[in-house]
Amino acid sequence: MWALLFVMVRVGAAFVFAPVFGNVSVPLPVRVALSGAIGVLVLGANPVTPPAQVFALATFVAVAAEALVGLALGFVLQIAFAAPLIAGEIIGGSMGIGFANMIDPNSGRSSPAIGQFLSILLTLLFLSLDGHLVLVDMVLRSYRALPPGAAWLTAGQLRDIALFGGYAFLAGLLLALPVGFLLLCLNLVLGMLSRSAPALNLFAIGLPASLAAGVVALAIAFPAMGDFMLVIVREGLDMTQRLVLR
Repeated sequence: MWALLFVMVRVGAAFVFAPVFGNVSVPLPVRVALSGAIGVLVLGANPVTPPAQVFALATFVAVAAEALVGLALGFVLQIAFAAPLIAGEIIGGSMGIGFANMIDPNSGRSSPAIGQFLSILLTLLFLSLDGHLVLVDMVLRSYRALPPGAAWLTAGQLRDIALFGGYAFLAGLLLALPVGFLLLCLNLVLGMLSRSAPALNLFAIGLPASLAAGVVALAIAFPAMGDFMLVIVREGLDMTQRLVLR
């Protein structure tokens, strides 16, 4: 039982930050039961030896190292899943509906409606690619590359995680680029019209035009955005693999 609880620290920490598993809509007993089931698989596939004493300083340090590895595995994927929220902020602000917020089922916090829609779409693509199974496989492999007792992440690995944080902004910008560029051109045209014809009430024209152009642009750009979301999922999984198999 002590060995199982020790293994569940890394698995549970990974599921706290990982997408899908870390959603607030997933009940806590389900997470615990899932961590225990995967912990049994880990004990069957890898010879894990827990610390001899439960209440000891070395045990607390080993538990902290296990939690750090698990949080790193889940956090890397969570960085990739932040790209749709950034893209939703850009698109929603350009369309004039940045105030349209909804409760995100993944985090339980308020987020833009467009960003939440793109995030749900990315989650469905993640599940269709068996990303959740790949994550479980990465957790199992992490016990070979980072066995208990030698599970501290190196400075290079921590640097790679920090540098990968910039990928969320890059991917969010590229994801919003087709729609955002069209809306930027529309805003430029409306700006020139407002300078050339100040008597026109462009506020009554600009918002409906931005909404209509944004909806049409989203409908046209959905295939390209879906293909790029697949790239985002693969980049997140590849980064997780490099973190484990370094």
